[in-house]
Amino acid sequence: WVVLTKDQRLRYRPLEISALRASNARVFVLTAGNLRGTEIADVFLEALPRIFRTLRSRPGPFVARVSQAGHVAIT
Repeated sequence: WVVLTKDQRLRYRPLEISALRASNARVFVLTAGNLRGTEIADVFLEALPRIFRTLRSRPGPFVARVSQAGHVAIT
């Protein structure tokens, strides 16, 4: 599974983390707050090449941060 989210509090929810680990999910969390829906879409579109590179090079499960500039970093 690949998950795109803006829920930065995800890492503080043990049940959700357990579910993500059990499913081998690869999660990309947008770290920029207070963006409109179209702006969120623009950030993920900008990050898409980096997201695809990460997906090809890393098995799940993992959580990665996506910055407003479109940079991707595994946490």
